[in-house]
Amino acid sequence: MAKTYKKPEALSEQVTHYCPGCTHGVIHRLLAEVIDELGIRGRTVGIAPVGCAVLAYNYFTFDFQEAAHGRAPAMATGIKRVRPDLMVFTYQGDGDLASIGMGEIIHAANRGEKFTTIFVNNTVYGMTGGQMAPTTLKGQRTTTSPAGRDVEDVGMPVKMAELISALETPAYITRQTVIKPKYIVRAKKAIKKAFQYQMDRRCFSLVELVSTCPTNWGLTPVEAIKWTEENMLPYFQLGEFKTPDEVEED
Repeated sequence: MAKTYKKPEALSEQVTHYCPGCTHGVIHRLLAEVIDELGIRGRTVGIAPVGCAVLAYNYFTFDFQEAAHGRAPAMATGIKRVRPDLMVFTYQGDGDLASIGMGEIIHAANRGEKFTTIFVNNTVYGMTGGQMAPTTLKGQRTTTSPAGRDVEDVGMPVKMAELISALETPAYITRQTVIKPKYIVRAKKAIKKAFQYQMDRRCFSLVELVSTCPTNWGLTPVEAIKWTEENMLPYFQLGEFKTPDEVEED
C-alpha cells in the first residue's frame, strides 16, 4: 500500500513541548508542508521571539533565529534586506506581536518589507502564565483579569488583521484558523499564498491564525475548540482582508 501521509522533510524528529490540544503543532506542520512543496527549505530562515514558540528552532530542519520580545520583524527586515534571496518569516504570538511588538509589525508592514509573518492568536500570554493580552476577548477571564476583561478600563480587543490592512502599502493580510480540518485546509492555502507573494517579491504578508490555549483557558482540548468557534470566530472573523492585487488595481 502506497503512503499517502508522511512527515515533511522540513520538520525535525524532535518531540515538541506544546501542551495537549495546543494548535501550534498543526501550524508547524502546515508551514513545513508549504516549505517542502515550494522547494525553498534550503533558503528559508524563520524567526521566533519570546513566547510559546521560543523553542521553534528545535522543530524545523532549516535555519532559525531568535529575536528579543516583539523584535522579530526588525530582525526579519535586516536579514531580508541583506539577503533578499532568502525566504524569511516571523512566527509570533499575540502577546508578542500585538503588545510589545506592535510598533515593529506596523512599521514593517507600512514599509512593505518583503517577508512573511505567521501570527498565532490565542487571546492570552501563553508561555508566561495566561495573562491578559491585547487580543483577550471582552469579559474573558485571565490570570490578570480574573473578573473578565473590562473594556471600559482597558479597551476592546485589538484586531490586528484589520488594523494592518488599513495601511496604504500593498500587502497580503488574512485571518484563518486551525481548529478543524475544513479550516486547516484553508489555512494552508493562505500560508502558501503568503510565501508565494514573497517568492515573487511583491509584498509584506501577514497570516493571522486563530488558535487555542486549553491550559491557560482552563479547558479540555475539545472544549477549547468549541470555545474558539463560539467565542473567538464571531469577533475575529475569518477571511482575506487585503491583497496586493486590489491595491495595484486601484
